[in-house]
Amino acid sequence: MADAKKHEITIDVLTQYLPEQSDPEAGRYFFIYTISVTNSGTVAVQLIARHWIITDAAGKVDEVRGLGVVGHQPLLKPGESFEYTSGCPLATPVGTMRGSYQMVAEDGTRFEAPISEFVLAMPRTLH
Repeated sequence: MADAKKHEITIDVLTQYLPEQSDPEAGRYFFIYTISVTNSGTVAVQLIARHWIITDAAGKVDEVRGLGVVGHQPLLKPGESFEYTSGCPLATPVGTMRGSYQMVAEDGTRFEAPISEFVLAMPRTLH
């Protein structure tokens, strides 16, 4: 049980629709998301890679994998956070994202930090 707290990551997400970068008539809806990654555990960890599963309202699924986030592989001591903003174009006014970050702790343990599904939605499209 102590190991669970040792390698613990908290992830918070805020999303926003950007009408100025969207063109609904052309089927282009652009969203930004700001993510805060906090090391809630007791050992330093580094975010090595990301894996996203992006699904639009038509059921089209895209998977994105890559090293780090926005060009960074942040090292987080216990209690430290890293925040970044990125973007996601969709062909529909509503979609979802979920995924995980691949982490490595200073003790050499590799683990995944799951990112719960969150909604990307143009205002006034969901009740």
